[in-house]
Amino acid sequence: MGRLFGTDGVRGLANAELTPELGMSVAVAAARVLAERDRSHRPVAVVGRDPRASGEMLEAAVTAGLASAGADVLRAGVLPTPAVAYLVGELGADLGVMISASHNPMPDNGIKLFAEGGHKLADTVEDAIEARLYEPGSRPVGAEVGRVRDLVDAGERYLGHLRLAGAGETPLAGLRVVVDCANGAAAELAPEAYRRAGAEVIAIHAAPDGLNINDHCGSTYLDEVTGAVREHRADLGIAHDGDADRCLAVTADGATVDGDQIMAVLALALRERGELVEDTLVATVMSNLGLHLAMRDAGITVRTAAVGDRYVLEELRAGGFALGGEQSGHLVLPAYATTGDGVLTALRLMARMAVTGRTLADLASVMVALPQVLINVRVTDKATVAAAAEVRDAVAKAEVELGDRGRVLLRPSGTEQLVRVMVEAPTRDLAERIGEQLATVVASVT
Repeated sequence: MGRLFGTDGVRGLANAELTPELGMSVAVAAARVLAERDRSHRPVAVVGRDPRASGEMLEAAVTAGLASAGADVLRAGVLPTPAVAYLVGELGADLGVMISASHNPMPDNGIKLFAEGGHKLADTVEDAIEARLYEPGSRPVGAEVGRVRDLVDAGERYLGHLRLAGAGETPLAGLRVVVDCANGAAAELAPEAYRRAGAEVIAIHAAPDGLNINDHCGSTYLDEVTGAVREHRADLGIAHDGDADRCLAVTADGATVDGDQIMAVLALALRERGELVEDTLVATVMSNLGLHLAMRDAGITVRTAAVGDRYVLEELRAGGFALGGEQSGHLVLPAYATTGDGVLTALRLMARMAVTGRTLADLASVMVALPQVLINVRVTDKATVAAAAEVRDAVAKAEVELGDRGRVLLRPSGTEQLVRVMVEAPTRDLAERIGEQLATVVASVT
Protein backbone atom coordinates (compact mmCIF):
# COMPACT_ATOMS: atom_id res chain seq x y z
CA MET A 1 0.00 0.00 0.00
CA GLY A 2 1.35 3.42 -0.95
CA ARG A 3 1.51 6.46 1.28
CA LEU A 4 -1.97 7.75 2.11
CA PHE A 5 -1.00 11.43 2.03
CA GLY A 6 -0.05 12.91 -1.33
CA THR A 7 1.47 16.33 -1.96
CA ASP A 8 -1.85 17.96 -1.08
CA GLY A 9 -3.55 15.79 1.53
CA VAL A 10 -5.67 12.68 0.99
CA ARG A 11 -7.57 12.52 -2.28
CA GLY A 12 -9.74 10.04 -4.13
CA LEU A 13 -13.12 9.28 -5.65
CA ALA A 14 -15.59 10.27 -2.96
CA ASN A 15 -17.49 7.39 -1.33
CA ALA A 16 -15.38 4.85 -3.25
CA GLU A 17 -11.73 5.53 -2.40
CA LEU A 18 -12.31 8.43 -0.02
CA THR A 19 -15.09 7.06 2.15
CA PRO A 20 -16.74 8.56 5.25
CA GLU A 21 -15.10 5.78 7.26
CA LEU A 22 -11.67 6.82 6.01
CA GLY A 23 -12.45 10.48 6.65
CA MET A 24 -13.50 9.69 10.21
CA SER A 25 -10.38 7.57 10.79
CA VAL A 26 -8.08 10.33 9.52
CA ALA A 27 -9.82 12.84 11.79
CA VAL A 28 -9.55 10.60 14.87
CA ALA A 29 -5.86 9.89 14.20
CA ALA A 30 -5.11 13.58 13.60
CA ALA A 31 -6.81 14.60 16.85
CA ARG A 32 -4.93 11.95 18.81
CA VAL A 33 -1.55 12.92 17.39
CA LEU A 34 -2.19 16.58 18.17
CA ALA A 35 -3.43 15.80 21.68
CA GLU A 36 -0.21 13.93 22.40
CA ARG A 37 1.89 16.88 21.24
CA ASP A 38 0.17 19.31 23.65
CA ARG A 39 -1.82 17.95 26.59
CA SER A 40 -2.33 21.37 28.19
CA HIS A 41 -5.75 21.90 26.59
CA ARG A 42 -8.40 20.20 24.52
CA PRO A 43 -7.55 20.44 20.78
CA VAL A 44 -9.60 22.83 18.65
CA ALA A 45 -10.12 22.20 14.93
CA VAL A 46 -11.52 24.44 12.17
CA VAL A 47 -13.37 22.47 9.47
CA GLY A 48 -14.30 23.92 6.07
CA ARG A 49 -15.30 22.52 2.71
CA ASP A 50 -15.95 23.41 -0.90
CA PRO A 51 -19.53 23.06 -2.20
CA ARG A 52 -19.25 19.70 -3.97
CA ALA A 53 -22.03 17.33 -2.92
CA SER A 54 -19.82 14.75 -1.23
CA GLY A 55 -18.40 17.45 1.01
CA GLU A 56 -21.55 17.42 3.11
CA MET A 57 -21.08 13.72 3.85
CA LEU A 58 -17.34 14.00 4.50
CA GLU A 59 -17.76 17.10 6.67
CA ALA A 60 -20.12 15.14 8.91
CA ALA A 61 -17.69 12.22 9.11
CA VAL A 62 -14.65 14.38 9.86
CA THR A 63 -16.53 16.44 12.43
CA ALA A 64 -17.77 13.30 14.18
CA GLY A 65 -14.28 11.81 14.17
CA LEU A 66 -12.70 14.90 15.69
CA ALA A 67 -15.35 15.25 18.38
CA SER A 68 -15.20 11.54 19.20
CA ALA A 69 -11.47 11.91 19.83
CA GLY A 70 -12.05 14.82 22.20
CA ALA A 71 -11.43 17.79 19.89
CA ASP A 72 -13.73 20.80 19.78
CA VAL A 73 -14.84 21.63 16.25
CA LEU A 74 -15.50 25.05 14.72
CA ARG A 75 -17.51 24.30 11.59
CA ALA A 76 -16.82 27.08 9.08
CA GLY A 77 -19.00 25.82 6.21
CA VAL A 78 -18.22 26.52 2.56
CA LEU A 79 -14.99 28.51 2.40
CA PRO A 80 -11.85 28.71 0.24
CA THR A 81 -8.90 26.63 1.40
CA PRO A 82 -6.80 29.73 2.25
CA ALA A 83 -9.65 31.01 4.44
CA VAL A 84 -9.51 27.84 6.55
CA ALA A 85 -5.73 28.16 6.84
CA TYR A 86 -6.11 31.81 7.89
CA LEU A 87 -8.76 31.02 10.49
CA VAL A 88 -6.60 28.32 12.09
CA GLY A 89 -3.94 30.94 12.77
CA GLU A 90 -6.30 33.78 13.61
CA LEU A 91 -8.29 31.72 16.11
CA GLY A 92 -5.30 29.94 17.62
CA ALA A 93 -6.69 26.53 16.63
CA ASP A 94 -4.60 23.38 16.76
CA LEU A 95 -5.77 21.90 13.47
CA GLY A 96 -7.50 22.85 10.26
CA VAL A 97 -9.35 20.49 7.95
CA MET A 98 -10.36 21.50 4.42
CA ILE A 99 -12.55 19.07 2.51
CA SER A 100 -11.88 19.75 -1.15
CA ALA A 101 -10.38 18.27 -4.28
CA SER A 102 -9.38 21.71 -5.53
CA HIS A 103 -9.46 21.76 -9.35
CA ASN A 104 -10.43 18.08 -9.70
CA PRO A 105 -13.82 17.04 -11.14
CA MET A 106 -16.88 16.96 -8.89
CA PRO A 107 -16.87 13.19 -8.12
CA ASP A 108 -13.45 13.49 -6.44
CA ASN A 109 -12.83 14.91 -3.02
CA GLY A 110 -9.96 15.34 -0.60
CA ILE A 111 -8.96 16.09 2.98
CA LYS A 112 -6.29 18.74 3.53
CA LEU A 113 -4.87 19.22 7.00
CA PHE A 114 -3.31 22.34 8.50
CA ALA A 115 -1.26 22.52 11.68
CA GLU A 116 -1.34 25.36 14.22
CA GLY A 117 -0.67 28.71 12.59
CA GLY A 118 -2.37 27.49 9.39
CA HIS A 119 0.71 25.74 8.01
CA LYS A 120 0.60 22.50 6.06
CA LEU A 121 1.60 19.47 8.08
CA ALA A 122 5.18 18.27 7.99
CA ASP A 123 5.78 14.85 6.44
CA THR A 124 6.66 13.47 9.88
CA VAL A 125 3.29 14.53 11.30
CA GLU A 126 1.42 13.05 8.33
CA ASP A 127 3.36 9.82 8.83
CA ALA A 128 2.42 9.80 12.52
CA ILE A 129 -1.25 10.29 11.64
CA GLU A 130 -1.13 7.52 9.05
CA ALA A 131 0.55 5.18 11.53
CA ARG A 132 -2.31 5.76 14.00
CA LEU A 133 -5.05 5.44 11.40
CA TYR A 134 -6.60 2.16 12.53
CA GLU A 135 -4.91 1.83 15.88
CA PRO A 136 -7.35 1.02 18.69
CA GLY A 137 -7.53 3.47 21.53
CA SER A 138 -9.77 4.66 24.29
CA ARG A 139 -12.35 7.31 23.50
CA PRO A 140 -13.38 10.14 25.79
CA VAL A 141 -16.82 10.05 27.38
CA GLY A 142 -19.09 12.47 29.17
CA ALA A 143 -17.77 16.02 29.36
CA GLU A 144 -14.55 15.01 27.57
CA VAL A 145 -16.32 14.43 24.24
CA GLY A 146 -15.59 17.25 21.80
CA ARG A 147 -18.18 19.96 21.18
CA VAL A 148 -19.27 21.24 17.76
CA ARG A 149 -20.40 24.75 16.91
CA ASP A 150 -20.81 26.77 13.72
CA LEU A 151 -18.38 29.61 13.08
CA VAL A 152 -21.02 31.92 11.67
CA ASP A 153 -18.69 34.85 10.97
CA ALA A 154 -16.02 32.81 9.19
CA GLY A 155 -16.54 34.52 5.84
CA GLU A 156 -16.51 38.01 7.31
CA ARG A 157 -13.32 37.29 9.22
CA TYR A 158 -11.63 36.20 5.99
CA LEU A 159 -12.93 39.20 4.03
CA GLY A 160 -11.59 41.51 6.73
CA HIS A 161 -8.19 39.88 6.39
CA LEU A 162 -8.27 40.28 2.60
CA ARG A 163 -9.14 43.97 2.89
CA LEU A 164 -5.84 44.60 4.64
CA ALA A 165 -3.64 41.98 2.95
CA GLY A 166 -4.91 42.42 -0.61
CA ALA A 167 -5.30 45.82 -2.23
CA GLY A 168 -4.82 47.56 1.12
CA GLU A 169 -5.23 51.30 0.77
CA THR A 170 -5.13 51.10 -3.03
CA PRO A 171 -8.66 51.66 -4.39
CA LEU A 172 -9.57 49.54 -7.41
CA ALA A 173 -12.21 52.02 -8.59
CA GLY A 174 -12.27 52.19 -12.36
CA LEU A 175 -11.27 48.57 -12.86
CA ARG A 176 -13.85 46.27 -14.38
CA VAL A 177 -13.11 42.60 -13.69
CA VAL A 178 -14.79 39.37 -14.70
CA VAL A 179 -14.30 36.64 -12.11
CA ASP A 180 -14.93 32.98 -12.90
CA CYS A 181 -15.65 31.38 -9.53
CA ALA A 182 -15.65 27.79 -10.90
CA ASN A 183 -18.95 27.24 -9.05
CA GLY A 184 -16.68 26.65 -6.10
CA ALA A 185 -15.87 27.73 -2.58
CA ALA A 186 -15.26 31.40 -3.47
CA ALA A 187 -18.51 31.91 -5.41
CA GLU A 188 -19.70 34.50 -2.87
CA LEU A 189 -16.50 35.66 -1.21
CA ALA A 190 -14.31 36.42 -4.24
CA PRO A 191 -16.74 38.82 -5.99
CA GLU A 192 -17.48 40.45 -2.63
CA ALA A 193 -13.78 40.93 -1.87
CA TYR A 194 -13.22 42.62 -5.23
CA ARG A 195 -16.29 44.84 -4.84
CA ARG A 196 -15.22 45.93 -1.37
CA ALA A 197 -11.85 46.89 -2.83
CA GLY A 198 -13.65 49.18 -5.29
CA ALA A 199 -13.70 47.17 -8.51
CA GLU A 200 -16.71 46.74 -10.77
CA VAL A 201 -17.30 42.98 -10.75
CA ILE A 202 -19.00 40.68 -13.22
CA ALA A 203 -19.20 37.21 -11.64
CA ILE A 204 -19.70 34.09 -13.73
CA HIS A 205 -20.05 30.46 -12.65
CA ALA A 206 -20.93 31.73 -9.20
CA ALA A 207 -23.98 29.53 -8.52
CA PRO A 208 -22.71 26.26 -7.02
CA ASP A 209 -25.27 23.47 -6.70
CA GLY A 210 -22.95 20.77 -5.43
CA LEU A 211 -22.63 19.16 -8.84
CA ASN A 212 -21.27 21.87 -11.14
CA ILE A 213 -17.93 22.68 -9.46
CA ASN A 214 -15.08 23.00 -12.03
CA ASP A 215 -17.49 21.89 -14.77
CA HIS A 216 -16.10 23.55 -17.91
CA CYS A 217 -15.23 26.64 -15.90
CA GLY A 218 -12.59 28.08 -13.62
CA SER A 219 -8.81 28.05 -13.86
CA THR A 220 -8.63 24.80 -15.84
CA TYR A 221 -11.03 26.02 -18.54
CA LEU A 222 -10.39 29.64 -19.51
CA ASP A 223 -12.66 29.90 -22.57
CA GLU A 224 -15.60 31.13 -20.49
CA VAL A 225 -13.79 33.93 -18.67
CA THR A 226 -12.02 34.97 -21.88
CA GLY A 227 -15.32 35.30 -23.72
CA ALA A 228 -16.91 37.22 -20.84
CA VAL A 229 -14.00 39.68 -20.66
CA ARG A 230 -14.50 40.53 -24.32
CA GLU A 231 -18.29 40.67 -24.01
CA HIS A 232 -18.22 43.06 -21.05
CA ARG A 233 -15.19 45.03 -22.26
CA ALA A 234 -13.51 44.32 -18.95
CA ASP A 235 -10.00 45.35 -17.98
CA LEU A 236 -9.15 41.81 -16.99
CA GLY A 237 -10.53 38.42 -16.06
CA ILE A 238 -9.71 36.31 -13.02
CA ALA A 239 -10.24 32.54 -12.89
CA HIS A 240 -10.22 30.53 -9.66
CA ASP A 241 -10.40 26.80 -9.08
CA GLY A 242 -12.86 24.95 -6.87
CA ASP A 243 -11.24 25.89 -3.56
CA ALA A 244 -9.81 29.24 -4.72
CA ASP A 245 -6.18 28.60 -3.84
CA ARG A 246 -5.33 29.31 -7.49
CA CYS A 247 -5.61 32.38 -9.67
CA LEU A 248 -5.04 32.75 -13.38
CA ALA A 249 -5.80 35.91 -15.31
CA VAL A 250 -6.86 37.09 -18.75
CA THR A 251 -5.98 40.42 -20.35
CA ALA A 252 -8.53 42.78 -21.89
CA ASP A 253 -7.78 41.34 -25.32
CA GLY A 254 -8.15 37.75 -24.14
CA ALA A 255 -4.55 36.63 -23.64
CA THR A 256 -3.87 34.22 -20.78
CA VAL A 257 -1.64 35.38 -17.92
CA ASP A 258 -0.42 32.31 -16.05
CA GLY A 259 1.13 31.90 -12.62
CA ASP A 260 4.65 32.51 -13.88
CA GLN A 261 3.68 35.86 -15.37
CA ILE A 262 1.73 36.87 -12.26
CA MET A 263 4.78 36.01 -10.15
CA ALA A 264 6.95 38.20 -12.38
CA VAL A 265 4.55 41.15 -11.98
CA LEU A 266 4.27 40.78 -8.21
CA ALA A 267 8.00 40.17 -7.72
CA LEU A 268 8.80 43.47 -9.39
CA ALA A 269 6.12 45.22 -7.30
CA LEU A 270 7.55 43.80 -4.06
CA ARG A 271 11.11 44.65 -5.06
CA GLU A 272 10.06 48.21 -5.84
CA ARG A 273 8.73 48.56 -2.28
CA GLY A 274 11.79 46.91 -0.76
CA GLU A 275 9.75 43.87 0.34
CA LEU A 276 11.26 41.17 -1.88
CA VAL A 277 13.53 39.44 0.63
CA GLU A 278 17.05 39.01 -0.77
CA ASP A 279 15.61 39.91 -4.18
CA THR A 280 14.60 36.26 -4.48
CA LEU A 281 11.58 34.51 -5.97
CA VAL A 282 10.74 30.82 -5.41
CA ALA A 283 9.32 28.86 -8.35
CA THR A 284 9.15 25.18 -9.31
CA VAL A 285 11.16 23.21 -11.85
CA MET A 286 8.15 23.45 -14.18
CA SER A 287 8.16 27.25 -14.33
CA ASN A 288 8.89 28.58 -17.79
CA LEU A 289 12.45 29.50 -18.70
CA GLY A 290 11.03 32.88 -19.70
CA LEU A 291 10.44 33.61 -16.02
CA HIS A 292 14.08 32.89 -15.19
CA LEU A 293 15.29 35.10 -18.03
CA ALA A 294 12.99 37.99 -17.10
CA MET A 295 13.97 37.85 -13.45
CA ARG A 296 17.67 37.60 -14.31
CA ASP A 297 17.36 40.75 -16.42
CA ALA A 298 15.67 42.47 -13.45
CA GLY A 299 18.36 41.39 -11.01
CA ILE A 300 16.10 38.93 -9.18
CA THR A 301 17.25 35.44 -8.22
CA VAL A 302 14.91 32.50 -8.88
CA ARG A 303 15.20 29.53 -6.55
CA THR A 304 13.55 26.32 -7.75
CA ALA A 305 11.61 23.75 -5.74
CA ALA A 306 10.02 20.44 -6.65
CA VAL A 307 6.52 20.50 -8.15
CA GLY A 308 3.84 21.00 -5.51
CA ASP A 309 2.91 24.02 -3.44
CA ARG A 310 4.11 22.32 -0.24
CA TYR A 311 7.66 22.28 -1.62
CA VAL A 312 7.41 25.93 -2.58
CA LEU A 313 6.22 26.64 0.96
CA GLU A 314 9.14 24.69 2.46
CA GLU A 315 11.62 26.73 0.41
CA LEU A 316 9.91 30.00 1.33
CA ARG A 317 9.96 29.21 5.03
CA ALA A 318 13.54 27.93 4.99
CA GLY A 319 14.85 31.12 3.40
CA GLY A 320 12.35 33.61 4.81
CA PHE A 321 11.48 34.68 1.26
CA ALA A 322 8.50 36.87 0.35
CA LEU A 323 7.00 35.32 -2.79
CA GLY A 324 6.76 31.95 -4.46
CA GLY A 325 4.43 29.90 -6.58
CA GLU A 326 3.63 27.68 -9.49
CA GLN A 327 2.75 28.14 -13.13
CA SER A 328 -0.71 26.75 -12.31
CA GLY A 329 -1.56 29.90 -10.35
CA HIS A 330 -0.74 28.75 -6.81
CA LEU A 331 1.03 31.83 -5.38
CA VAL A 332 2.11 32.31 -1.78
CA LEU A 333 2.85 35.60 -0.05
CA PRO A 334 4.10 34.38 3.37
CA ALA A 335 3.74 37.78 5.02
CA TYR A 336 -0.02 37.54 4.47
CA ALA A 337 -0.91 33.87 3.95
CA THR A 338 0.40 30.45 4.91
CA THR A 339 -0.77 28.77 1.73
CA GLY A 340 -1.72 29.63 -1.84
CA ASP A 341 -4.53 32.21 -1.91
CA GLY A 342 -6.11 32.95 -5.28
CA VAL A 343 -8.26 35.84 -4.06
CA LEU A 344 -5.32 37.52 -2.36
CA THR A 345 -3.24 37.05 -5.52
CA ALA A 346 -5.94 38.64 -7.67
CA LEU A 347 -6.27 41.62 -5.33
CA ARG A 348 -2.51 42.16 -5.42
CA LEU A 349 -2.48 41.94 -9.20
CA MET A 350 -5.29 44.46 -9.59
CA ALA A 351 -3.69 46.77 -7.05
CA ARG A 352 -0.55 46.78 -9.20
CA MET A 353 -2.64 47.78 -12.21
CA ALA A 354 -4.28 50.58 -10.19
CA VAL A 355 -1.02 51.93 -8.74
CA THR A 356 0.85 51.98 -12.05
CA GLY A 357 -2.06 52.86 -14.33
CA ARG A 358 -0.83 50.13 -16.68
CA THR A 359 -2.88 47.42 -18.37
CA LEU A 360 -2.43 43.81 -17.39
CA ALA A 361 -1.04 43.05 -20.84
CA ASP A 362 1.61 45.72 -20.38
CA LEU A 363 2.57 44.51 -16.91
CA ALA A 364 2.74 40.86 -18.01
CA SER A 365 4.93 41.72 -20.99
CA VAL A 366 7.93 41.84 -18.65
CA MET A 367 8.07 38.07 -19.21
CA VAL A 368 8.04 36.39 -22.59
CA ALA A 369 7.12 32.72 -22.20
CA LEU A 370 9.06 30.27 -24.32
CA PRO A 371 6.97 27.66 -26.16
CA GLN A 372 6.62 24.71 -23.79
CA VAL A 373 5.70 21.16 -24.76
CA LEU A 374 4.72 18.54 -22.19
CA ILE A 375 4.33 14.89 -23.19
CA ASN A 376 3.22 12.19 -20.74
CA VAL A 377 4.78 8.84 -21.58
CA ARG A 378 3.31 5.73 -19.95
CA VAL A 379 6.03 3.30 -18.91
CA THR A 380 6.35 0.00 -17.08
CA ASP A 381 8.87 1.16 -14.50
CA LYS A 382 9.56 4.90 -14.20
CA ALA A 383 12.64 4.29 -12.00
CA THR A 384 14.24 2.12 -14.69
CA VAL A 385 13.54 4.77 -17.31
CA ALA A 386 15.06 7.51 -15.20
CA ALA A 387 18.27 5.52 -14.79
CA ALA A 388 18.58 4.31 -18.42
CA ALA A 389 21.78 5.32 -20.21
CA GLU A 390 19.99 5.84 -23.53
CA VAL A 391 17.60 8.30 -21.89
CA ARG A 392 20.45 10.26 -20.31
CA ASP A 393 22.25 10.34 -23.65
CA ALA A 394 19.16 11.58 -25.47
CA VAL A 395 18.64 14.33 -22.90
CA ALA A 396 22.30 15.39 -23.16
CA LYS A 397 22.04 15.56 -26.96
CA ALA A 398 18.87 17.68 -26.74
CA GLU A 399 20.51 20.03 -24.24
CA VAL A 400 23.47 20.54 -26.57
CA GLU A 401 21.11 21.40 -29.44
CA LEU A 402 19.12 23.87 -27.33
CA GLY A 403 22.11 25.50 -25.62
CA ASP A 404 20.96 28.45 -23.52
CA ARG A 405 17.91 28.97 -25.77
CA GLY A 406 15.81 26.33 -24.04
CA ARG A 407 15.79 23.44 -21.61
CA VAL A 408 14.72 19.84 -21.07
CA LEU A 409 13.12 18.30 -17.99
CA LEU A 410 12.18 14.65 -17.50
CA ARG A 411 10.11 14.10 -14.36
CA PRO A 412 8.64 10.81 -13.15
CA SER A 413 5.03 11.16 -11.99
CA GLY A 414 4.55 10.97 -8.24
CA THR A 415 1.41 8.82 -8.50
CA GLU A 416 1.45 6.95 -11.83
CA GLN A 417 3.82 4.97 -14.02
CA LEU A 418 4.38 7.99 -16.21
CA VAL A 419 7.41 10.00 -17.22
CA ARG A 420 6.66 13.62 -18.08
CA VAL A 421 8.83 15.00 -20.87
CA MET A 422 8.98 18.80 -20.88
CA VAL A 423 10.85 20.81 -23.50
CA GLU A 424 11.13 24.58 -23.90
CA ALA A 425 12.61 26.11 -27.03
CA PRO A 426 12.62 29.37 -29.00
CA THR A 427 9.96 27.97 -31.37
CA ARG A 428 7.10 25.54 -30.87
CA ASP A 429 8.22 23.45 -33.84
CA LEU A 430 11.63 22.91 -32.25
CA ALA A 431 10.11 22.14 -28.84
CA GLU A 432 7.71 19.62 -30.38
CA ARG A 433 10.40 17.92 -32.44
CA ILE A 434 12.78 17.49 -29.52
CA GLY A 435 9.93 16.50 -27.19
CA GLU A 436 8.72 13.79 -29.55
CA GLN A 437 12.27 12.47 -30.01
CA LEU A 438 12.77 12.20 -26.25
CA ALA A 439 9.32 10.63 -25.74
CA THR A 440 10.18 7.95 -28.29
CA VAL A 441 13.40 7.11 -26.45
CA VAL A 442 11.62 7.04 -23.07
CA ALA A 443 8.87 4.75 -24.46
CA SER A 444 11.46 2.34 -25.89
CA VAL A 445 13.01 1.57 -22.49
CA THR A 446 11.61 -1.62 -20.99
